[in-house]
Amino acid sequence: MAATKWVWTSVSGPHPANMIQGGQDSDGCPIFVGRANHGGDLLPAKVIPMKGAAYVAYGGEEVLVSSVEVLCRKELVWDSAVGGEIPPDAVVGGHTSDGEVLYVGRAYHEGSHTIGKVQRSHGCVYIPYDGAEVAVQSYEVLCER
Repeated sequence: MAATKWVWTSVSGPHPANMIQGGQDSDGCPIFVGRANHGGDLLPAKVIPMKGAAYVAYGGEEVLVSSVEVLCRKELVWDSAVGGEIPPDAVVGGHTSDGEVLYVGRAYHEGSHTIGKVQRSHGCVYIPYDGAEVAVQSYEVLCER
């Protein structure tokens, strides 16, 4: 399954487009994966946007809740950066032998849009191109949202 995150929403919406469907109600309405606070617990919830409702199981009952978190797929986006900048949600691509974290980046070079490593301490992305390691100061970093 893709990387996930919890997003707060109201049962009446708006709802994130990337919610994870977990089932289907007896009348055919899709049920999405959620969680809600109730009775001091954080409980898994069924979220039914078509009905503007979410429910948890608690104390032997189905309990209607109004505020929930829904489980969403993280989306991958490319953020522009320069000179060693790293967005806080950057995707780690590896590390150097001395432990420096490397991030997934890409840059334009000689008509190519090429994947490479962003090395913060060097202030650039390095891309493999035409038999060489090419440093590019302006690049994009792959990020999860």
